[in-house]
Amino acid sequence: MFETDKGGLAALKTLTDTLADSVNGYRDAAQHVDSAEFKQMFTELGDERSQVLSDLDAELGRFGGAPADRDGTTMGTLHQRWLDFKASVTGNDDKAVINEVERGEGYLKEKFEAAIGSDTLEGDAGGIVERAFASVREGHDRVSALKHSLEGQPTG
Repeated sequence: MFETDKGGLAALKTLTDTLADSVNGYRDAAQHVDSAEFKQMFTELGDERSQVLSDLDAELGRFGGAPADRDGTTMGTLHQRWLDFKASVTGNDDKAVINEVERGEGYLKEKFEAAIGSDTLEGDAGGIVERAFASVREGHDRVSALKHSLEGQPTG
């Protein structure tokens, strides 16, 4: 199913690990925003992303890979701790939280674009990654649009 014995598997593992970071990031963001609308949005996006992660984990398991650590990666944990710190300093400023979520979504989108562009995924794996990427792109675009809609509004 993969062009190389471990190349596609490694790409799939990277994507699942980064998706776990995204799930945790959305859940963390939901805890740090004041707006009930943003809390709901981040909770919904986290739930959707968790389903996407489950789908990719299943595909990874078919090839003998270990599922993503639901606690996320070290980089993801560091990003969440930075979000915690920033929230404590800014007082859970919704705009600051949204900016950090958008930054994380941009990173995730880049990981998917790199995996898709590398041609290491074939067959079912490629299709599943493409479907997951559609969700990632939608989440990124939604958070990015929210961020831009808040530009120019006072902080706090």
